[in-house]
Amino acid sequence: MTAEAAPQKTLTARRVRLARFGLLATAFAVSACGLVYELALITLGAYLVGNTAKQASIVLAVMVFAMGLGALAAKPLRRWPALSFAVVELALALLGGFSVMLLYAAFAWTDLYSLPLVVVAAAIGLLIGAEIPLLMELLQRIREQAAGAAVADLNAADYLGGLIGGLAFPFVLLPFFGQIQGALIVGAVNAVAGVLLICILFRGDLSKTAKQLLTLVAAGTAVLLVAAFLYTDRFEASARQALYAAPIVYSEDSQYQQIVMTENASPFGERDLRLYLNGDLQFSSVDEYRYHEALVHPAMDGPHEDVLVLGGGDGLAVREILRYPDIASVTLVDLDGAVTDLARGFDDLVALNGDSMNDPRVEVVNEDAFTWLRQQTGAWDAIIVDMPDPDATETAKLYSTEFYTLAGDHLNATGRMVVQSGSPYFAPKTYWTINATLESAGYEPTPYWVSVPSFGDWGFHLVRADGEAPELGLDTSVGPFRSLTPELIEAAQVFPPDRAETPMEPSTLMHPIILELVESEWQNY
Repeated sequence: MTAEAAPQKTLTARRVRLARFGLLATAFAVSACGLVYELALITLGAYLVGNTAKQASIVLAVMVFAMGLGALAAKPLRRWPALSFAVVELALALLGGFSVMLLYAAFAWTDLYSLPLVVVAAAIGLLIGAEIPLLMELLQRIREQAAGAAVADLNAADYLGGLIGGLAFPFVLLPFFGQIQGALIVGAVNAVAGVLLICILFRGDLSKTAKQLLTLVAAGTAVLLVAAFLYTDRFEASARQALYAAPIVYSEDSQYQQIVMTENASPFGERDLRLYLNGDLQFSSVDEYRYHEALVHPAMDGPHEDVLVLGGGDGLAVREILRYPDIASVTLVDLDGAVTDLARGFDDLVALNGDSMNDPRVEVVNEDAFTWLRQQTGAWDAIIVDMPDPDATETAKLYSTEFYTLAGDHLNATGRMVVQSGSPYFAPKTYWTINATLESAGYEPTPYWVSVPSFGDWGFHLVRADGEAPELGLDTSVGPFRSLTPELIEAAQVFPPDRAETPMEPSTLMHPIILELVESEWQNY
């Protein structure tokens, strides 16, 4: 009798270990899902409204607070831990899985975004907060152990799951599935993990009615998630088109941003091709030449054999640079390979940029400009800084004292650098902050502005490697220009009294004041 009891005891111990492993694996999976929901909401906010730091702060603060409330709210549910956990996971599957779709719809078709974001983040946080107390109760039902040891086991699974979720979102879900489908996939993982745990290990805790209801709810959740996954492309096309007046001819969610191109024909037959990055207009083909001529040609009125372009992945600044026959090399550094690929392969854009990106003298580098510059030892005759506006944390560093100092270190002794600086009319504090930032980097900038109808009045700053204030001029040998004359360039340095230079503090890496200025000045436009 003793000999027969020993194998039974061993088998029981093995089952306990397997059950504990299954529960900890579930804790690992649902933790990964929870972190993905957080990252998805942060990323969506950065895409739609910019200012990544603020979006991250709102989402994380609300979710962490709600998780605490969720943990407290789970106390009464410990009487029915198995059923409660299954319901929580199915609710998370629906709310988390549909979160990106719901918020994108609110942004596209209503004037609301912040309020729905807070509500969704809070609801997801409440459900995530209820997970650990319920899992702890289930873990103790498998085998009672000291509270400290049980917490350590669950926390280890939880933190490891967070690591995997944090890596899966930017490297797998976002590039291969996009934000909407990625969230739906994670919702499905949430549902499967929760229901499997209960159906395999704790089905005896459920009444017959509870099992039937759970089966129906799980089936309904699966149907909704699959249907939404299949409908994603159609939904996204409709929502995206609602944001733009002209028909969309190209769209892509790259690893870094949302890329949209629209095209519209006027009654007079003039085509208007526009590029938007995260909803911000980058150019209109009707008047982009006014911007790019003003950006490039004053900087080229001097040595320009070797030119560095930071940003400008659309190839339009490069088009202007290649008008000079003595150009030996152009190095363009733009973070997003999806944009530079578009400039090299999308027929309408290739026609607009004159196929400049495929010129053998042009080298394209897809890296972060700040990091890339720190690794370089060479110098250039001219540097064109054609960066997107500093309305996000990622771009604010490219308008800092440190960045301008670093870029200037790569100018030849007689070299020039020009910086696109936003609108001195719509955002004067931002414009003059860039002026102050260049001064703090050791330059005496020459500010100037031109009229670009699609943007309004738009400004630039030109600096010289030796720190002296450069004179604005044009090399008319490559003319005629469509929008510039020597007289206009002279006049471009005159600012009206209501937009005269304003003393501002410089923006730095540790104090990126330009980020808040951009948001406050552009919020009404």
